[in-house]
Amino acid sequence: MAVSLDLFGTLVAVSRPAEPAAAVARELRERGVAVPDDWATVYREPQVTVEAGAELPLSDHVRHALASRGVDADAETVAAAIRAAFDGPVETRDGAETAVAAAAERGPVGVLSNCSVAGLVERTLARSTLDADRFDAVVASVGCGYRKPDRRAFEAIADALDVAVADLVHVGDDPATDGGAEDAGARSVLLTDTELTDLPGELEAMGCR
Repeated sequence: MAVSLDLFGTLVAVSRPAEPAAAVARELRERGVAVPDDWATVYREPQVTVEAGAELPLSDHVRHALASRGVDADAETVAAAIRAAFDGPVETRDGAETAVAAAAERGPVGVLSNCSVAGLVERTLARSTLDADRFDAVVASVGCGYRKPDRRAFEAIADALDVAVADLVHVGDDPATDGGAEDAGARSVLLTDTELTDLPGELEAMGCR
């Protein structure tokens, strides 16, 4: 048996920019990128068609948005601007460390997070008080290519933890995304029903020993 945990809203609380387009624009300008006057509009327009359930890296979206207005920006410059725009304060949630420790006592434990910003999941974990050595795998949608609730996201973390999907328990705060574990063939624990501090007892009740 293995346990995967959602990151944002489950293990940590983060401050997101109130106006993502403006935050990205500010960081792009600081790096010498000419931001179009209608950026607030073009940022919100779909730039690339992706299949249902697939993740489009935000850096790809931004580069296409800039290109649509004739602005050619270096990929690493765009990636650095986006990381800076979304890299806000991190607060480890009450019960997170105990929950991770309880999961690790029962088998492999990992993180499965929806995140379109490359490197942000790892950066967020590093800035939390969680012990990174507790995690056997960290899978972000931007890395595996699929967003929860797509079954392929849960298959990716199961593969990374070297277990079958049927032997995976996924813990998260969002029924619409984390609840997709059930449709994928795994089991889920939702924080809408169970407090994070109660996860050790919930795992025990589920027969996870």
